[in-house]
This record gives sequence, C-alpha cells and structure tokens, in this order.
Amino acid sequence: MQFFLIAGAVNALLSVAFGAFGAHMLEGRVADKYLDTWQTAVQYQMFHSIGLMVVAVLMSTTFIGPLGSLSWAGYLMLAGIVIFSGSLYVLSLTGISVLGAITPIGGVAFIAGWVMLIIAASKAL
Repeated sequence: MQFFLIAGAVNALLSVAFGAFGAHMLEGRVADKYLDTWQTAVQYQMFHSIGLMVVAVLMSTTFIGPLGSLSWAGYLMLAGIVIFSGSLYVLSLTGISVLGAITPIGGVAFIAGWVMLIIAASKAL
C-alpha cells in the first residue's frame, strides 16, 4: 500500500513538473505535434498517478484489502506510466519515431490495470 501511495504521489509531482517544463521550455523548441504528444504523456501520467493512489487507499481498507488483483492493478498502472508516458516524453524530445511503436504497450498496461481494479472490486462484493 505504501509503495503505491508514494509511487502515485511521486508521479503526480513529476507530471506537474513535466507539464510546466513542456509549457515553458519546449514551446518554440520542438514542433507543435511534439508539444501535443508531450501534453498527452503528462495527462496520462497524472490520470494514472491518481489511479495508483486509489489503489493504495483501497489496499488500506478492510473493504477490499491487499488482494493480488489489486496489487496487479497498481503494478500495471506504474508500468503503463513508464512505458506509455516515458516513450512519449522521449519521442517528443528526440523525434525518434520508432518509439511510437512502444507506446501502445504502455496503453495496454493501463487498460489491464483498470481491468484488474474492476476484478478486485468485484471480488470484494
């Protein structure tokens, strides 16, 4: 539980910092399409940072508890942040288009994480 809370908070912090960096330091230095890509990475990182914190809170309650599927939800969301947002950040800074092929793997991790959260909630009912 503590791991996911810290991971969520750190990623939320990084999301705000990367958002500010993109808005203030990248404008005029990278193409507009890469600014949009950067913004997408920031948004998905923040959404899933909140998801990680939700997982942490659910793990701390007696309602759901530390179920395996809940842990998987957190790990998959974290992997999604690293792979999805990370690849988009690097793509935006370098223009290496092959990185776009990695991004969907992170998207699948996000989806799987939410599915695991649904499974955990279903088991608790």
